[in-house]
Amino acid sequence: MDYKSIITIEKGKRGGQPVIRGMRITVHDILQSLASGMTIEDIVKDFPELTEKDIKAALQFAADREKKSLYA
Repeated sequence: MDYKSIITIEKGKRGGQPVIRGMRITVHDILQSLASGMTIEDIVKDFPELTEKDIKAALQFAADREKKSLYA
């Protein structure tokens, strides 16, 4: 999945953390929600501005970042 058009990093927004489509919802927020047991459907219900594609992009971004940190 190409998440580059979904995940953005802006210096002045949320401390430069990666966010979804310029919103104030971070990749971390999504990962934390999933880790607490929420489903994709639960997250979209709580944040209707998000889509399933946004959530999958956050997962792919985190997976790619983790892979880079393992082999860097």
